[in-house]
Amino acid sequence: MTAQEKYKRWSTQKNLNIEVKQQFEEMNNDEAVIYESFYRELEFGTGGLRGVLGAGTNRMNVYTVGKATQGLANFLNASFKQPSVAIAYDSRINSELFAKTAAEILAANNIQVYIYPYLMPTPCLSFAVRHYGCSAGIVITASHNPAKYNGYKVYGSDGCQVTLDMANEILSCIEKIDEFEDVLKTPFESAIGKQIKYITKDVEEDFYKAVKAESVIIDSIANKALKVIYTPLNGAGNKPVRRILDLVGITQVHIVPEQENPDGHFTTCPYPNPEVREALAKGLELCQVLQPDLLVATDPDCDRVGIAVQQNGEYVLISGNEVGVLLLDFICKMRMKNGTMPKEPVAIKTIVTTAMAADVAKNYGVKLLNVLTGFKFIGEQIGLLEAQGKEKNYIFGFEESYGYLSGSYVRDKDAVNGAMHICEMTAQYKAEGKTLVDVLQELYKKYGFYKNELMNFGFEGAEGMEKMKAIMQGLRSNPPQMVCNSKVIEISDYLLSQRKQGEKLSKIDLPQSDVLEFVLETGSSFVVRPSGTEPKLKIYLSAKGENAKHSEEIIDCLKIALTEIVEGK
Repeated sequence: MTAQEKYKRWSTQKNLNIEVKQQFEEMNNDEAVIYESFYRELEFGTGGLRGVLGAGTNRMNVYTVGKATQGLANFLNASFKQPSVAIAYDSRINSELFAKTAAEILAANNIQVYIYPYLMPTPCLSFAVRHYGCSAGIVITASHNPAKYNGYKVYGSDGCQVTLDMANEILSCIEKIDEFEDVLKTPFESAIGKQIKYITKDVEEDFYKAVKAESVIIDSIANKALKVIYTPLNGAGNKPVRRILDLVGITQVHIVPEQENPDGHFTTCPYPNPEVREALAKGLELCQVLQPDLLVATDPDCDRVGIAVQQNGEYVLISGNEVGVLLLDFICKMRMKNGTMPKEPVAIKTIVTTAMAADVAKNYGVKLLNVLTGFKFIGEQIGLLEAQGKEKNYIFGFEESYGYLSGSYVRDKDAVNGAMHICEMTAQYKAEGKTLVDVLQELYKKYGFYKNELMNFGFEGAEGMEKMKAIMQGLRSNPPQMVCNSKVIEISDYLLSQRKQGEKLSKIDLPQSDVLEFVLETGSSFVVRPSGTEPKLKIYLSAKGENAKHSEEIIDCLKIALTEIVEGK
């Protein structure tokens, strides 16, 4: 069907959801808006669904959520004898509605549902899947996207986001569903205590115990002296992060008042991403008043954490790559000191994460694994270690986009875990008379001046998606030979699973993914990939210079050159 045909079919449905009906009226027969809302089905992949809220097949609403859930239910009933699903949701607009809609559909399909009675972080969903031995999990969130987005992420029985194979099987089931004719549903309240059960408080407590068990601090006296400002950015992290900090003795915690309570409109941080300085603006304002040692911010579903630290009266933001390196070094150092380092320690990072991690890992005798972008690939490696009885060998995993995890109790990045480690690390160094900036400079002097930066190019709508595809195709078919007066000596195409070094071709032993990596003769590199969750093309820049200034100069050159390539200049 064309976009107009789908639009007419939706608009003539009886008993249409009130909110969706209102959204139709707001379209006011605008052809451009109708096309964007209906030109395709909202894409389901390893990240589940994610899109703009509104009416239409290309929007997040009760019908697209319903269709996906019925497809998932059909897949589970065909794959498991007595399937069960855990559900969590964050503070976003309609998150609770979508979570309960999914629960109603699963219950009607005779699938046991365990749902949190209030908003909880994404890692708590992974924990619940593993705790109850569920067949799958669902979390309603759009992570750090702007307020107009929501999403629907699906997890496998291992507590990890679904693999590509499982996602394709679920998708094939979804494609057979008519969102108005085939979706079964039972009233939520009538199913409570039967097919739908609330996740109990003891499960939440077990989660906190598991996080606390990952602390590498034996003497927590230093924790009491740490002064922290925390902002959950109006998301799900407020109570969990405060609880874990209290459990480890960090009690001087002040909350940014405007961002303390759940608010899906994110009125004081339109882009609630702790990677972005604007999201931390209110926290930084409060820092000027209270003068804490550390500002901590978590995104709406509390799986990413960003920080700013006091340095000579100023508050310095530290990147995800830098925090990851600091944590890797700190965890290794403390484990060596405490005698808790396993015999064959393993750390894991994604291919777009700083190469500096390799130097740190080597220094401590830690095996460092590289995986594709997405924390699910880190979780997958933890699962493989667990299958070999070696899960205790895993000590830390991180990605440049502010995702961290120590321990195998969940299979996703965990900002509750990350916040605990960051605060304890800051407290420990404070007791030694150092800030994180001081320690970072020490690491740069020891391992080299690495500099990483992320470039984002937005491509909204159908036209934007086509343009993004064309750019990727152009980079494959006609790759640059020289960048910043440096020869491109290596090209890795993760979609074709091949690496080209001069005329030599070799196989890349990782799952296929639409990612291109270019290495320059100088040792600098950049990775290009379309975002899996936003209409963006992402380019990850990496440089290692003779000093900080040299590294910055390399990055600046790469930014100019790659902007020209993307914009076709």
